[in-house]
Amino acid sequence: MRDFKDKVVVITGGATGIGFAYAKAFGLEGAKIVLSARREDRLVSSTNELTDMGIESKWFVADATSREDTEKLAEFAWEAFGQVDVLINNAGIMVPHAPVLEMPMEHIHAIFNVNLFGVVAGSQVFGKRFIEQGTPAAIYNVGSENSLFHGTPFNGAYVATKHGVLAFTHSLREELPEFIDVSLICPGFVVSELGPKENMQHGMPTDEFINITMPQLKANEFFVVSHAYNKVMIDKKHEVLSQAYEKYAPRYEADVQYDVRTNIGPVLEEQLGKKLRTF
Repeated sequence: MRDFKDKVVVITGGATGIGFAYAKAFGLEGAKIVLSARREDRLVSSTNELTDMGIESKWFVADATSREDTEKLAEFAWEAFGQVDVLINNAGIMVPHAPVLEMPMEHIHAIFNVNLFGVVAGSQVFGKRFIEQGTPAAIYNVGSENSLFHGTPFNGAYVATKHGVLAFTHSLREELPEFIDVSLICPGFVVSELGPKENMQHGMPTDEFINITMPQLKANEFFVVSHAYNKVMIDKKHEVLSQAYEKYAPRYEADVQYDVRTNIGPVLEEQLGKKLRTF
């Protein structure tokens, strides 16, 4: 979706941080904005700021972990503007860092409910409406550099949720109709309220992050990237993986015989009604 003028953009976790930065960026492109979050006071102040910038916007209190709230958010947005064109699944939380063997299960459930299951619910609710609406649309899921590699120790639950967002978004892109764009936004360390201020203040300024990523969304890139040093970590990961294959499972003639897509691809394409997407 190369032009956002007069489009309606719904942003979960939109009152602060990356979500609110995107609200301003899309609004300045001429979009109408619906902000969603749990804290009404922050929603009100953020919406007022958008209004002062000349951006048409509305807010709706919703908990991303609640399917009922997500349904109500969609209903509110369509009733307010008659259409929705873009969903940004941005809501996310962090839980206290801890070794994986000691992390409380309630923390693991809590972070999965927001960071992964919230993305799933938003994509399902809005995706079905986008298909019914039948016009060009987009779903942008906010993953992380941690979708691509393991950033830090003592952060296993957070990393697991972001790996999950990557996998889910891959499937979403492949299964949705071609008129619905799907992108995975992969922020690195960006200034936000996700963690303690004394830590988060050292991240990339949100405006810098937005300036890097907005052109990628307009170009319908799947991987929307920002932090240059991540390439070092990605290369290290793939180097180790490639070495493992070269040593223990090297390529050979006709090795495609056990490839799952080769074997069941025609059946999947018949079910999808289209060719399987590849990168």
